[in-house]
Amino acid sequence: MSAERPAETPSAPQGARERAKLDWSGLLPVDKPTGMTSHDVVANARKRLRVRAVGHLGTLDPNASGLLVLVLGAATRCALVWQGGRKTYAGTARFGIATDTQDTDGRVLASSDLRPTEAQIRAAAEALRGDLDQVPPMVSAIKVGGERLHALARRGITVERAPRRVRVDDWRWLSFTGDEATFEVDCSGGTYVRTLVHDLGASLGCGAALAELRRTRSEPFTLRQACGLDAFERVAAEQLLAHQGVELDVALEVLPALRLDEPAAHAIGCGQRPRVEPGAAPLDAGPRTVVFRDASGRALALGELRREGDGVHAQPAVVFPWAVREGSPHGAPPSAKRGGL
Repeated sequence: MSAERPAETPSAPQGARERAKLDWSGLLPVDKPTGMTSHDVVANARKRLRVRAVGHLGTLDPNASGLLVLVLGAATRCALVWQGGRKTYAGTARFGIATDTQDTDGRVLASSDLRPTEAQIRAAAEALRGDLDQVPPMVSAIKVGGERLHALARRGITVERAPRRVRVDDWRWLSFTGDEATFEVDCSGGTYVRTLVHDLGASLGCGAALAELRRTRSEPFTLRQACGLDAFERVAAEQLLAHQGVELDVALEVLPALRLDEPAAHAIGCGQRPRVEPGAAPLDAGPRTVVFRDASGRALALGELRREGDGVHAQPAVVFPWAVREGSPHGAPPSAKRGGL
């Protein structure tokens, strides 16, 4: 994509370099290829799109491909808003082996000549539907004692992992060919498909490992809306974000909103907690449950409505950079995180 940063001489001042970066916040769905980490995609986007802050809404392993939703600019402060969406994966299970990574790239721990029938696979998968307590694999990005599990696994260290509640809504079995079967699975965010396949093989008594994985949906996005990484090279950053990005104002429409008058908007920008009329917005629901917007509808902050003695107050948790007012009046609470990049 022709989104290279404008040429700068080594002596260009920091301010000039910062002005070369785009002032854009929102979500961008990307089709991640195999062979790259999610961090690689983030680094590529940061360089090519010239956006200062970039993150993502759920790691894909290097050997997995598919939908990776990037969060850009001030949206990085709101990632939790969108991380709970349902996911859909297309995958291939290989039967007859169990590995230390629960996929076919790992070291084989056990093998079997037994092969389940199509009927047996479908029946065993039915038992892995609904709410499940899943033990995360050692190759996951979860932190234990301040260190990623996959970093410990690379050093040959195995630690106890607490099970996590996940939900599997549906398995759709597409083909059965010898040692392998292909499927689609709908599940909650945070579900490890490799562990589902491992547990499926254990219940069948023959073992199973994940051979391929592709994420096709991450609510509210599907792969049809995603851009390939080649677009970073051939499409101008402004054009790519305009056509395939979702601006923060729109992305935050998943949450209830409260429009503020000018005095309340000014107070929010100073980190204060103005008294408001809540309308239909929820009360005491948590620090990222209500979007505070100005009269035109632009998102100013994310926070919650708190019921207090003299009424309901808007309490910001994140104030977006364009809403911040310099010179906060004395007494503004320090809890509101200002800025966002």
